[in-house]
Amino acid sequence: MMSSFMFTFPAMLLSGFAFPIENMPPAIQYATYINPLRYFLVIIRGIFLKGVGPDILWPQLLGLFILGSIILSFAVQRFRKQLS
Repeated sequence: MMSSFMFTFPAMLLSGFAFPIENMPPAIQYATYINPLRYFLVIIRGIFLKGVGPDILWPQLLGLFILGSIILSFAVQRFRKQLS
C-alpha cells in the first residue's frame, strides 16, 4: 500500500493533472518526460474535450510507445536473469 502511494502521488503531481506543466520549474518540466501519465492526460484531454484524432496526438502516442518499449525491454532482461 505504501509503495503504491510512493509511486502514484509523484506521478499524479508530475503529470499535469493538478498543476500545469508549463508553470513548473524547467528541471521539473524535463523530469515529466519520463512520466507516462503526462502523455496519457494529453491524449485523454484531446479526445474528450477537443475531439482530435491520431494525426494531432501522434507525438504523445510516440512518447507512450517509446516509454513502453523501454520498460518492456527492461522487464524482459530482468525476467531472463531470473530464469537462469
